[in-house]
Amino acid sequence: MNDAADRLGLITTMALADARAMYPALAAADADPEADGALLVAVADWCDRYTPLVGLDAPDGFLLDITGCAHLFGGEAALCRDLVERLARQGLQAAAAVADTVGCAWAVARYASFLPPAGGGRSVREADRVGVKSGIVPVGALRDVLLPLPLGALRIDMATVAALAQAGLKCIADVLDRPRAPLAARYGQNFVRRIDQALGREDESIRPRLPVPVAMAEQRFPEPIGHEEDVLGTIEHLAHELGRVLERRGEGARLMQVALFRADGKVHRLQLGTAAPLRDPALVRKLFADRLAVLGDECDPGFGFDMLRLSAQVTERLDPQQTGLSGSGDDPADLAHLVDRLGARFGLRRVSRLEPRNTHIPEFAVAAVPAHAAQGKRSFIPGIEQDSLSPVRPTRLFQRPEPIETVAAVPDGPPVRFRWRRVLHEVTAVEGPERIAMEWWRDNRGNQLTRDYFRVEDKEGARMWLYREGLFGYEVKEPKKPNWYLHGLFA
Repeated sequence: MNDAADRLGLITTMALADARAMYPALAAADADPEADGALLVAVADWCDRYTPLVGLDAPDGFLLDITGCAHLFGGEAALCRDLVERLARQGLQAAAAVADTVGCAWAVARYASFLPPAGGGRSVREADRVGVKSGIVPVGALRDVLLPLPLGALRIDMATVAALAQAGLKCIADVLDRPRAPLAARYGQNFVRRIDQALGREDESIRPRLPVPVAMAEQRFPEPIGHEEDVLGTIEHLAHELGRVLERRGEGARLMQVALFRADGKVHRLQLGTAAPLRDPALVRKLFADRLAVLGDECDPGFGFDMLRLSAQVTERLDPQQTGLSGSGDDPADLAHLVDRLGARFGLRRVSRLEPRNTHIPEFAVAAVPAHAAQGKRSFIPGIEQDSLSPVRPTRLFQRPEPIETVAAVPDGPPVRFRWRRVLHEVTAVEGPERIAMEWWRDNRGNQLTRDYFRVEDKEGARMWLYREGLFGYEVKEPKKPNWYLHGLFA
Protein backbone atom coordinates (compact mmCIF):
# COMPACT_ATOMS: atom_id res chain seq x y z
CA MET A 1 0.00 0.00 0.00
CA ASN A 2 1.02 3.59 -0.49
CA ASP A 3 0.43 6.43 1.96
CA ALA A 4 -2.91 7.34 0.37
CA ALA A 5 -4.30 3.85 1.03
CA ASP A 6 -2.94 4.00 4.56
CA ARG A 7 -4.78 7.28 5.19
CA LEU A 8 -8.02 5.60 4.07
CA GLY A 9 -7.66 3.08 6.89
CA LEU A 10 -6.84 0.07 4.69
CA ILE A 11 -4.47 -2.65 5.90
CA THR A 12 -2.27 -5.02 3.93
CA THR A 13 -3.87 -8.20 5.32
CA MET A 14 -7.45 -7.44 4.19
CA ALA A 15 -8.97 -8.99 1.07
CA LEU A 16 -8.98 -6.92 -2.12
CA ALA A 17 -12.75 -7.47 -2.46
CA ASP A 18 -13.33 -5.94 0.97
CA ALA A 19 -11.13 -2.97 0.15
CA ARG A 20 -12.97 -2.34 -3.14
CA ALA A 21 -16.31 -2.66 -1.38
CA MET A 22 -15.23 0.26 0.80
CA TYR A 23 -13.64 2.24 -2.06
CA PRO A 24 -14.80 1.07 -5.53
CA ALA A 25 -12.31 3.34 -7.33
CA LEU A 26 -9.35 1.72 -5.56
CA ALA A 27 -6.44 1.09 -7.94
CA ALA A 28 -4.74 -2.31 -7.71
CA ALA A 29 -2.10 -4.12 -9.76
CA ASP A 30 -0.90 -7.72 -9.79
CA ALA A 31 2.18 -8.40 -7.69
CA ASP A 32 5.46 -9.00 -9.54
CA PRO A 33 7.94 -10.43 -6.99
CA GLU A 34 10.76 -10.73 -9.54
CA ALA A 35 10.48 -7.08 -10.55
CA ASP A 36 10.24 -6.06 -6.89
CA GLY A 37 13.41 -8.04 -6.16
CA ALA A 38 15.24 -6.43 -9.09
CA LEU A 39 14.17 -2.98 -7.89
CA LEU A 40 15.35 -3.77 -4.35
CA VAL A 41 18.77 -4.83 -5.68
CA ALA A 42 19.01 -1.66 -7.79
CA VAL A 43 18.16 0.57 -4.82
CA ALA A 44 20.64 -1.30 -2.61
CA ASP A 45 23.28 -0.79 -5.29
CA TRP A 46 22.50 2.91 -5.32
CA CYS A 47 22.71 3.05 -1.49
CA ASP A 48 26.36 2.06 -1.83
CA ARG A 49 26.96 5.82 -2.15
CA TYR A 50 26.43 6.11 1.62
CA THR A 51 28.41 3.09 2.81
CA PRO A 52 29.97 0.00 1.20
CA LEU A 53 28.24 -2.17 3.83
CA VAL A 54 24.76 -2.58 2.34
CA GLY A 55 22.75 -5.73 2.91
CA LEU A 56 19.39 -6.82 1.52
CA ASP A 57 16.38 -7.28 3.78
CA ALA A 58 13.93 -8.90 1.38
CA PRO A 59 11.27 -8.37 0.31
CA ASP A 60 11.07 -4.62 0.90
CA GLY A 61 14.08 -3.30 2.77
CA PHE A 62 17.83 -3.06 3.08
CA LEU A 63 20.29 -2.53 5.91
CA LEU A 64 23.16 -0.03 5.98
CA ASP A 65 26.05 0.01 8.41
CA ILE A 66 26.86 3.74 8.57
CA THR A 67 29.44 3.49 11.33
CA GLY A 68 32.03 6.17 10.60
CA CYS A 69 30.11 7.44 7.54
CA ALA A 70 27.41 9.71 8.98
CA HIS A 71 29.72 12.68 9.55
CA LEU A 72 30.33 12.87 5.78
CA PHE A 73 26.69 13.88 5.36
CA GLY A 74 26.35 16.17 8.35
CA GLY A 75 25.17 13.59 10.88
CA GLU A 76 22.76 10.67 11.06
CA ALA A 77 19.60 12.76 10.66
CA ALA A 78 21.02 14.56 7.62
CA LEU A 79 22.05 11.23 6.08
CA CYS A 80 18.54 9.80 6.52
CA ARG A 81 16.99 12.96 5.13
CA ASP A 82 19.28 12.93 2.10
CA LEU A 83 18.52 9.26 1.45
CA VAL A 84 14.73 9.53 1.55
CA GLU A 85 14.70 12.80 -0.41
CA ARG A 86 16.76 11.33 -3.22
CA LEU A 87 14.55 8.23 -3.34
CA ALA A 88 11.46 10.44 -3.37
CA ARG A 89 12.82 12.29 -6.40
CA GLN A 90 13.11 8.91 -8.12
CA GLY A 91 9.46 8.15 -7.36
CA LEU A 92 10.08 5.82 -4.42
CA GLN A 93 8.60 6.09 -0.94
CA ALA A 94 10.83 4.96 1.90
CA ALA A 95 11.04 5.03 5.67
CA ALA A 96 14.47 5.15 7.32
CA ALA A 97 15.65 4.78 10.89
CA VAL A 98 19.00 4.78 12.66
CA ALA A 99 19.67 2.81 15.85
CA ASP A 100 22.43 0.98 17.69
CA THR A 101 21.07 -2.42 16.60
CA VAL A 102 19.66 -3.83 13.39
CA GLY A 103 16.52 -5.03 15.17
CA CYS A 104 15.68 -1.65 16.68
CA ALA A 105 16.30 0.25 13.42
CA TRP A 106 14.10 -2.27 11.55
CA ALA A 107 11.32 -1.85 14.11
CA VAL A 108 11.35 1.96 14.15
CA ALA A 109 11.43 2.21 10.34
CA ARG A 110 8.26 0.10 10.07
CA TYR A 111 6.36 0.88 13.28
CA ALA A 112 7.26 4.51 14.01
CA SER A 113 3.56 5.44 14.19
CA PHE A 114 3.26 3.46 17.45
CA LEU A 115 5.83 5.64 19.21
CA PRO A 116 4.36 8.17 21.68
CA PRO A 117 5.60 11.80 21.79
CA ALA A 118 8.75 12.31 23.82
CA GLY A 119 9.24 14.98 26.44
CA GLY A 120 8.70 18.56 25.40
CA GLY A 121 6.21 17.62 22.73
CA ARG A 122 8.94 16.21 20.47
CA SER A 123 8.76 12.76 18.98
CA VAL A 124 11.48 10.21 18.52
CA ARG A 125 10.18 9.92 14.97
CA GLU A 126 10.25 12.89 12.65
CA ALA A 127 8.66 13.69 9.29
CA ASP A 128 10.82 15.35 6.68
CA ARG A 129 9.65 17.72 3.98
CA VAL A 130 8.88 14.98 1.46
CA GLY A 131 6.46 13.30 3.86
CA VAL A 132 8.57 10.20 4.63
CA LYS A 133 8.91 9.26 8.30
CA SER A 134 12.39 8.57 9.61
CA GLY A 135 13.62 8.15 13.17
CA ILE A 136 16.90 8.58 14.99
CA VAL A 137 17.06 6.48 18.14
CA PRO A 138 19.30 8.16 20.75
CA VAL A 139 22.24 6.16 22.07
CA GLY A 140 21.17 4.08 25.07
CA ALA A 141 17.44 4.51 24.40
CA LEU A 142 16.82 1.11 22.78
CA ARG A 143 14.67 -0.22 25.58
CA ASP A 144 12.47 2.87 25.93
CA VAL A 145 11.88 3.02 22.18
CA LEU A 146 11.03 -0.68 21.84
CA LEU A 147 8.58 -0.90 24.75
CA PRO A 148 5.46 0.58 23.05
CA LEU A 149 5.98 -1.20 19.71
CA PRO A 150 3.84 -4.22 18.75
CA LEU A 151 5.37 -7.69 18.82
CA GLY A 152 5.47 -7.79 15.03
CA ALA A 153 8.33 -5.27 15.25
CA LEU A 154 10.56 -8.07 16.54
CA ARG A 155 10.68 -9.70 13.06
CA ILE A 156 8.78 -12.81 14.08
CA ASP A 157 6.24 -14.68 11.97
CA MET A 158 2.53 -13.86 12.09
CA ALA A 159 1.67 -17.23 13.60
CA THR A 160 3.80 -16.44 16.65
CA VAL A 161 2.26 -12.96 16.88
CA ALA A 162 -1.24 -14.49 16.84
CA ALA A 163 -0.29 -17.04 19.51
CA LEU A 164 1.10 -14.28 21.73
CA ALA A 165 -2.06 -12.18 21.23
CA GLN A 166 -4.21 -15.10 22.42
CA ALA A 167 -2.18 -15.05 25.64
CA GLY A 168 -2.80 -11.32 26.02
CA LEU A 169 0.70 -10.31 24.96
CA LYS A 170 0.44 -7.60 22.30
CA CYS A 171 3.41 -5.25 22.63
CA ILE A 172 7.08 -5.65 23.43
CA ALA A 173 6.59 -4.21 26.93
CA ASP A 174 4.43 -7.26 27.75
CA VAL A 175 7.28 -9.73 27.16
CA LEU A 176 10.50 -7.79 27.69
CA ASP A 177 10.85 -8.50 31.42
CA ARG A 178 9.30 -11.95 31.47
CA PRO A 179 11.50 -15.03 32.16
CA ARG A 180 13.22 -16.22 29.01
CA ALA A 181 12.91 -19.98 29.53
CA PRO A 182 9.06 -20.18 29.49
CA LEU A 183 8.91 -17.87 26.45
CA ALA A 184 11.44 -19.97 24.57
CA ALA A 185 9.71 -23.23 25.51
CA ARG A 186 6.30 -22.02 24.34
CA TYR A 187 7.07 -19.72 21.40
CA GLY A 188 10.47 -20.94 20.23
CA GLN A 189 14.07 -19.96 20.71
CA ASN A 190 13.94 -17.60 17.71
CA PHE A 191 11.44 -15.35 19.53
CA VAL A 192 13.80 -14.88 22.48
CA ARG A 193 16.76 -14.39 20.15
CA ARG A 194 14.97 -11.58 18.31
CA ILE A 195 14.39 -9.77 21.62
CA ASP A 196 18.07 -10.03 22.54
CA GLN A 197 19.14 -8.88 19.09
CA ALA A 198 16.90 -5.81 19.24
CA LEU A 199 18.28 -4.89 22.68
CA GLY A 200 21.88 -5.49 21.63
CA ARG A 201 22.41 -8.42 23.98
CA GLU A 202 23.21 -10.67 21.02
CA ASP A 203 25.32 -9.55 18.09
CA GLU A 204 23.74 -9.35 14.65
CA SER A 205 25.93 -8.45 11.71
CA ILE A 206 24.94 -7.15 8.30
CA ARG A 207 25.86 -9.34 5.37
CA PRO A 208 27.00 -6.97 2.61
CA ARG A 209 25.79 -7.94 -0.85
CA LEU A 210 29.08 -6.76 -2.40
CA PRO A 211 32.64 -7.53 -1.28
CA VAL A 212 33.97 -4.99 1.19
CA PRO A 213 36.92 -3.14 -0.41
CA VAL A 214 40.32 -3.22 1.25
CA ALA A 215 40.74 0.53 0.68
CA MET A 216 38.80 3.17 -1.22
CA ALA A 217 38.65 6.85 -2.11
CA GLU A 218 35.63 8.77 -3.36
CA GLN A 219 34.72 12.16 -4.79
CA ARG A 220 31.31 13.89 -4.71
CA PHE A 221 30.40 16.63 -7.15
CA PRO A 222 28.12 19.63 -6.51
CA GLU A 223 27.13 19.40 -10.20
CA PRO A 224 27.09 16.10 -12.15
CA ILE A 225 29.94 15.46 -14.61
CA GLY A 226 29.59 13.61 -17.90
CA HIS A 227 32.74 14.10 -19.98
CA GLU A 228 35.11 11.15 -20.19
CA GLU A 229 38.15 13.35 -19.54
CA ASP A 230 36.57 14.61 -16.32
CA VAL A 231 35.89 11.03 -15.22
CA LEU A 232 39.45 9.90 -16.02
CA GLY A 233 40.91 12.95 -14.30
CA THR A 234 38.91 12.16 -11.18
CA ILE A 235 40.05 8.53 -11.32
CA GLU A 236 43.68 9.66 -11.47
CA HIS A 237 43.12 12.04 -8.54
CA LEU A 238 41.52 9.29 -6.46
CA ALA A 239 44.33 6.91 -7.45
CA HIS A 240 46.77 9.36 -5.82
CA GLU A 241 44.78 9.23 -2.57
CA LEU A 242 44.34 5.47 -2.74
CA GLY A 243 48.05 5.03 -3.54
CA ARG A 244 49.06 6.89 -0.39
CA VAL A 245 46.89 4.59 1.71
CA LEU A 246 48.28 1.47 0.05
CA GLU A 247 51.86 2.76 0.30
CA ARG A 248 51.54 3.14 4.07
CA ARG A 249 50.40 -0.47 4.19
CA GLY A 250 53.15 -1.68 1.85
CA GLU A 251 50.60 -3.02 -0.63
CA GLY A 252 49.48 -2.58 -4.21
CA ALA A 253 46.11 -3.21 -5.83
CA ARG A 254 45.54 -6.45 -7.77
CA LEU A 255 41.82 -5.93 -8.39
CA MET A 256 40.38 -2.41 -8.71
CA GLN A 257 36.86 -1.12 -9.20
CA VAL A 258 35.41 2.25 -10.17
CA ALA A 259 31.79 2.92 -9.21
CA LEU A 260 30.09 5.70 -11.17
CA PHE A 261 26.90 6.92 -9.47
CA ARG A 262 24.55 8.57 -11.94
CA ALA A 263 22.28 11.40 -10.88
CA ASP A 264 19.19 9.33 -11.76
CA GLY A 265 20.16 6.50 -9.39
CA LYS A 266 21.85 4.04 -11.78
CA VAL A 267 25.31 2.78 -10.90
CA HIS A 268 28.02 1.70 -13.36
CA ARG A 269 30.81 -0.48 -11.99
CA LEU A 270 34.06 -0.93 -13.92
CA GLN A 271 36.40 -3.62 -12.64
CA LEU A 272 39.84 -4.70 -13.81
CA GLY A 273 42.63 -6.90 -12.55
CA THR A 274 46.36 -6.36 -12.72
CA ALA A 275 49.21 -8.75 -13.41
CA ALA A 276 51.28 -7.24 -10.59
CA PRO A 277 50.52 -5.04 -7.55
CA LEU A 278 49.80 -1.51 -8.78
CA ARG A 279 49.46 1.93 -7.24
CA ASP A 280 50.73 4.22 -10.02
CA PRO A 281 47.97 6.81 -10.70
CA ALA A 282 49.00 7.32 -14.34
CA LEU A 283 48.81 3.60 -15.10
CA VAL A 284 45.47 3.34 -13.30
CA ARG A 285 44.09 6.10 -15.51
CA LYS A 286 45.36 4.41 -18.69
CA LEU A 287 43.81 1.07 -17.74
CA PHE A 288 40.41 2.56 -17.04
CA ALA A 289 40.64 4.61 -20.24
CA ASP A 290 41.06 1.33 -22.13
CA ARG A 291 38.15 -0.14 -20.22
CA LEU A 292 35.87 2.79 -21.04
CA ALA A 293 36.89 2.58 -24.70
CA VAL A 294 35.72 -1.03 -24.82
CA LEU A 295 32.41 -0.38 -23.03
CA GLY A 296 31.46 2.63 -25.15
CA ASP A 297 27.75 3.42 -24.90
CA GLU A 298 27.23 0.73 -22.24
CA CYS A 299 28.58 3.24 -19.70
CA ASP A 300 26.13 6.01 -20.60
CA PRO A 301 26.50 8.98 -18.21
CA GLY A 302 22.85 10.01 -18.68
CA PHE A 303 22.39 13.27 -16.78
CA GLY A 304 25.89 12.94 -15.37
CA PHE A 305 27.68 11.33 -12.42
CA ASP A 306 27.35 13.01 -9.05
CA MET A 307 29.73 10.68 -7.23
CA LEU A 308 32.72 8.50 -8.16
CA ARG A 309 34.45 5.89 -6.02
CA LEU A 310 37.73 4.08 -6.64
CA SER A 311 38.35 1.01 -4.50
CA ALA A 312 40.96 -1.71 -4.19
CA GLN A 313 39.11 -5.01 -3.89
CA VAL A 314 42.20 -7.24 -3.65
CA THR A 315 45.68 -6.15 -2.64
CA GLU A 316 49.09 -7.77 -2.49
CA ARG A 317 52.38 -6.90 -0.86
CA LEU A 318 54.41 -4.42 -2.91
CA ASP A 319 57.90 -3.65 -1.66
CA PRO A 320 59.94 -0.73 -3.02
CA GLN A 321 62.17 -1.84 -5.92
CA GLN A 322 65.62 -0.63 -6.94
CA THR A 323 65.45 0.51 -10.56
CA GLY A 324 68.32 -0.23 -12.92
CA LEU A 325 70.52 2.30 -14.71
CA SER A 326 71.21 0.30 -17.87
CA GLY A 327 68.12 1.52 -19.74
CA SER A 328 67.39 -1.94 -21.12
CA GLY A 329 63.86 -2.97 -21.98
CA ASP A 330 63.84 -6.09 -19.81
CA ASP A 331 61.80 -4.56 -17.00
CA PRO A 332 59.17 -7.06 -15.76
CA ALA A 333 56.84 -4.12 -15.13
CA ASP A 334 56.52 -3.66 -18.90
CA LEU A 335 55.11 -7.16 -19.29
CA ALA A 336 52.78 -6.66 -16.31
CA HIS A 337 51.48 -3.43 -17.82
CA LEU A 338 50.87 -5.19 -21.15
CA VAL A 339 48.86 -7.88 -19.37
CA ASP A 340 46.87 -5.19 -17.55
CA ARG A 341 45.98 -3.39 -20.79
CA LEU A 342 44.99 -6.61 -22.57
CA GLY A 343 42.84 -7.57 -19.58
CA ALA A 344 41.16 -4.17 -19.53
CA ARG A 345 40.30 -4.40 -23.24
CA PHE A 346 39.41 -8.07 -23.70
CA GLY A 347 38.43 -9.21 -20.21
CA LEU A 348 40.40 -10.76 -17.38
CA ARG A 349 39.59 -14.36 -18.29
CA ARG A 350 40.79 -14.03 -21.88
CA VAL A 351 44.40 -13.31 -20.95
CA SER A 352 46.22 -16.30 -19.50
CA ARG A 353 49.72 -17.50 -18.74
CA LEU A 354 51.23 -20.94 -18.35
CA GLU A 355 52.17 -21.98 -14.85
CA PRO A 356 54.29 -25.09 -14.13
CA ARG A 357 52.87 -27.95 -12.11
CA ASN A 358 54.57 -30.56 -9.99
CA THR A 359 54.38 -33.44 -12.47
CA HIS A 360 56.56 -34.93 -15.22
CA ILE A 361 53.63 -35.91 -17.46
CA PRO A 362 53.91 -33.53 -20.47
CA GLU A 363 50.24 -32.72 -20.88
CA PHE A 364 49.90 -31.91 -17.16
CA ALA A 365 53.27 -30.18 -16.64
CA VAL A 366 51.80 -26.71 -17.21
CA ALA A 367 48.33 -25.23 -16.70
CA ALA A 368 46.74 -22.10 -18.16
CA VAL A 369 45.75 -19.66 -15.40
CA PRO A 370 44.50 -16.06 -15.61
CA ALA A 371 47.47 -13.79 -16.22
CA HIS A 372 46.35 -11.40 -13.48
CA ALA A 373 46.05 -14.15 -10.84
CA ALA A 374 48.46 -14.03 -7.94
CA GLN A 375 51.46 -16.28 -8.49
CA GLY A 376 51.67 -19.03 -5.93
CA LYS A 377 54.77 -20.75 -4.67
CA ARG A 378 56.91 -22.34 -7.34
CA SER A 379 56.27 -26.04 -7.64
CA PHE A 380 59.24 -28.40 -7.85
CA ILE A 381 59.78 -29.31 -11.48
CA PRO A 382 62.01 -32.37 -12.06
CA GLY A 383 65.09 -31.52 -14.11
CA ILE A 384 65.35 -32.92 -17.64
CA GLU A 385 68.81 -33.89 -18.82
CA GLN A 386 69.82 -31.96 -21.95
CA ASP A 387 71.51 -34.34 -24.42
CA SER A 388 71.58 -31.96 -27.41
CA LEU A 389 71.60 -28.28 -28.36
CA SER A 390 67.96 -28.46 -29.53
CA PRO A 391 64.98 -27.81 -27.22
CA VAL A 392 63.95 -30.75 -25.08
CA ARG A 393 60.24 -29.90 -25.19
CA PRO A 394 58.36 -28.86 -28.34
CA THR A 395 57.15 -25.29 -28.85
CA ARG A 396 53.66 -26.48 -29.71
CA LEU A 397 52.21 -29.30 -27.62
CA PHE A 398 48.94 -30.82 -28.84
CA GLN A 399 46.06 -30.88 -26.40
CA ARG A 400 45.56 -34.55 -27.33
CA PRO A 401 48.29 -36.70 -28.90
CA GLU A 402 47.40 -37.72 -32.47
CA PRO A 403 47.82 -41.35 -33.58
CA ILE A 404 50.32 -42.12 -36.35
CA GLU A 405 51.34 -45.20 -38.39
CA THR A 406 55.04 -46.05 -38.10
CA VAL A 407 57.60 -48.42 -39.58
CA ALA A 408 60.59 -49.18 -37.32
CA ALA A 409 63.81 -51.12 -38.00
CA VAL A 410 63.38 -53.06 -34.75
CA PRO A 411 60.20 -53.40 -32.63
CA ASP A 412 61.54 -51.32 -29.74
CA GLY A 413 63.56 -48.87 -31.83
CA PRO A 414 62.80 -45.43 -33.29
CA PRO A 415 60.64 -45.10 -36.43
CA VAL A 416 62.14 -45.04 -39.91
CA ARG A 417 59.07 -43.48 -41.47
CA PHE A 418 55.58 -42.62 -40.26
CA ARG A 419 52.27 -41.40 -41.65
CA TRP A 420 50.50 -38.48 -39.99
CA ARG A 421 47.31 -36.92 -41.32
CA ARG A 422 47.64 -39.00 -44.50
CA VAL A 423 51.13 -37.61 -45.23
CA LEU A 424 54.17 -39.89 -45.24
CA HIS A 425 57.28 -38.56 -43.45
CA GLU A 426 60.76 -40.04 -43.97
CA VAL A 427 62.86 -39.79 -40.81
CA THR A 428 66.43 -38.53 -41.29
CA ALA A 429 67.51 -37.88 -37.68
CA VAL A 430 66.41 -39.21 -34.31
CA GLU A 431 67.17 -38.33 -30.67
CA GLY A 432 65.98 -40.42 -27.76
CA PRO A 433 64.34 -42.29 -26.29
CA GLU A 434 63.19 -40.35 -23.21
CA ARG A 435 61.19 -42.73 -21.05
CA ILE A 436 58.27 -41.33 -19.07
CA ALA A 437 56.26 -43.59 -16.76
CA MET A 438 52.76 -42.72 -15.63
CA GLU A 439 52.01 -41.63 -12.06
CA TRP A 440 50.39 -44.71 -10.62
CA TRP A 441 49.48 -42.90 -7.37
CA ARG A 442 47.21 -40.32 -9.07
CA ASP A 443 43.68 -41.19 -10.16
CA ASN A 444 43.87 -44.03 -12.68
CA ARG A 445 47.06 -42.94 -14.44
CA GLY A 446 48.73 -46.06 -13.13
CA ASN A 447 46.65 -48.05 -15.58
CA GLN A 448 48.25 -46.20 -18.51
CA LEU A 449 51.31 -47.51 -20.32
CA THR A 450 54.87 -46.27 -20.22
CA ARG A 451 55.93 -43.89 -22.99
CA ASP A 452 59.19 -43.70 -24.96
CA TYR A 453 59.57 -40.23 -26.55
CA PHE A 454 61.69 -39.49 -29.64
CA ARG A 455 62.68 -36.20 -31.24
CA VAL A 456 62.69 -36.81 -34.99
CA GLU A 457 63.38 -34.75 -38.12
CA ASP A 458 62.05 -35.56 -41.60
CA LYS A 459 63.46 -34.81 -45.06
CA GLU A 460 61.65 -31.45 -45.21
CA GLY A 461 63.32 -30.33 -41.98
CA ALA A 462 60.19 -30.54 -39.81
CA ARG A 463 61.01 -31.60 -36.25
CA MET A 464 58.40 -33.51 -34.25
CA TRP A 465 57.95 -35.19 -30.90
CA LEU A 466 56.73 -38.80 -31.10
CA TYR A 467 56.22 -41.47 -28.50
CA ARG A 468 55.60 -45.19 -28.39
CA GLU A 469 53.02 -46.27 -25.83
CA GLY A 470 53.89 -49.44 -23.95
CA LEU A 471 57.14 -51.35 -23.39
CA PHE A 472 57.53 -53.96 -26.11
CA GLY A 473 57.68 -57.47 -24.65
CA TYR A 474 56.48 -56.35 -21.20
CA GLU A 475 53.40 -54.10 -21.30
CA VAL A 476 52.72 -54.99 -24.97
CA LYS A 477 53.40 -58.55 -26.09
CA GLU A 478 53.28 -60.17 -29.52
CA PRO A 479 51.35 -60.38 -31.71
CA LYS A 480 50.05 -57.01 -30.50
CA LYS A 481 52.11 -53.95 -31.48
CA PRO A 482 52.63 -50.74 -29.50
CA ASN A 483 50.71 -47.64 -30.52
CA TRP A 484 52.55 -44.54 -31.74
CA TYR A 485 51.45 -40.93 -31.27
CA LEU A 486 52.58 -37.47 -32.34
CA HIS A 487 52.52 -35.20 -29.30
CA GLY A 488 54.03 -31.90 -30.45
CA LEU A 489 55.96 -29.87 -33.03
CA PHE A 490 59.25 -28.01 -32.63
CA ALA A 491 59.66 -24.54 -34.12
